[in-house]
Amino acid sequence: MKRTLAFSAPALSALVLLAGCTVGPDYKRPPAPVPAAYKETGWKTAEPQEAISRGPWWSIYDDPVLDGLERQIDISNQNLKAAEAAYVQARAVVAEGVSGYFPTLSVTGSGTRSGHGGPSSVSFGGGSVSNSAVDLTADASWSVDLWGRIRRTVESDVANAQATAADLANARLSAQAQVATLYFELRAADEEVRLLDASVTAFTQSLQITRNQYAAGVAAQADVVNAETQVEQTRSQAIAVGVQRAQFEHAIATLIGKPASDFALATAPITSSVPVAPPGVPSTLLERRPDVAAAERIMASANAQIGIAIAAYYPDLTLTGSYGFSSTGLAKLLRASNSLWSAGGSLAETVFDAGLRGAQVAAAKATYNGDVANYRQTVLTAFQQVEDELAALGILARQAEVQANTVRLAREAERLTLNQYEGGTVPYTSVLTAQTTRLNNEVTANTILQERLLASVSLIEALGGGWSASDLPSAEQVKADPPAETTR
Repeated sequence: MKRTLAFSAPALSALVLLAGCTVGPDYKRPPAPVPAAYKETGWKTAEPQEAISRGPWWSIYDDPVLDGLERQIDISNQNLKAAEAAYVQARAVVAEGVSGYFPTLSVTGSGTRSGHGGPSSVSFGGGSVSNSAVDLTADASWSVDLWGRIRRTVESDVANAQATAADLANARLSAQAQVATLYFELRAADEEVRLLDASVTAFTQSLQITRNQYAAGVAAQADVVNAETQVEQTRSQAIAVGVQRAQFEHAIATLIGKPASDFALATAPITSSVPVAPPGVPSTLLERRPDVAAAERIMASANAQIGIAIAAYYPDLTLTGSYGFSSTGLAKLLRASNSLWSAGGSLAETVFDAGLRGAQVAAAKATYNGDVANYRQTVLTAFQQVEDELAALGILARQAEVQANTVRLAREAERLTLNQYEGGTVPYTSVLTAQTTRLNNEVTANTILQERLLASVSLIEALGGGWSASDLPSAEQVKADPPAETTR
């Protein structure tokens, strides 16, 4: 039930003075768990290469092809276009809220003519027409923001728009990281094919030696068959890698907004350099991750919603006014003697709602508390991801050193075993074993390099890719120049 009261001009003036009051809690960012230092940084023996700060983060890989792919994301990635549209929509909502600060003005014009004696007796040149009226009226209505309901609404909408801007930045970073990840996976596939093709060549040479040995009567036919099997099996493995490479290529095409059928990447060697982005101080991570910034802004938006719910306990003041002219003819309409005006106001308050407002306040507070928990969980996940990738880079770097030595030894064992076979001191099965061991270790080394590059990309993504909370639009920027209507 609502009660509506009318007030005199002095009383209305006093109420308008209360418009500076804003109910509800003012926002303060709650604390989040932040470690004093990263745990997984002790493995580094030298200052890591500077990254991110001197340009696009992917420039640390010094790969022109990757650079060209990354730069197409802002132009053609459709997920990014959707995120941009969401931000434009959020800014439009802010503009809607800001409009509530101002009165609504409408203009109405009307004109009538009436007569007597039926339609046949009506004459517009005079005669039987007895009445005419022309009215022109301007009406104004203003809902005074006594308790800050509109201000809290705008505050909530601005924070939500900023969260959407952070979501846009996060979508961009995610797409960039996906392209880099797929690119290095594709290059690792190229390297595996190169290793397999090189092995096919080496195994073919061994096959020829075996054929010669068989022709000389010093090798069994089974040795020839085994050598042929090894060649064909390795050739088959090289072909099979093409399936994954094609899928990586198609996925990259989709991310840069191109049909898979119109996109191709030429084979190229994989980089052997694995740059490590400096993680910095843990406390700065909260300002470097767009997803953390989005969670924090959502929390601020929810806090403002509490004030909106509390404002419902207080009366709403609406001021109205009108000014116009009324005349019996258009020519005399705008004379001062024909002017009319009115001014007034009303105060409406709900006196019984069966607990509705209390439930709404409780719901708003619960939403805020949930967003606080989500924010803290996002922070915890951010630190976990950084620690995960630091650990991966450290462990994989040590594994790469060991594996490089393993490959060296496997190649030497293959060479010695092949010489021994040619000298007739070992069976051909020893050659097969040595060659297979060498190839497997080379493939493993390539896989480790791939994992190190992917961990490098993931670490940069976990650190925010050079993004900063200062890149978020301010409240003034969100409110300024509302976005124009876009065309399809």
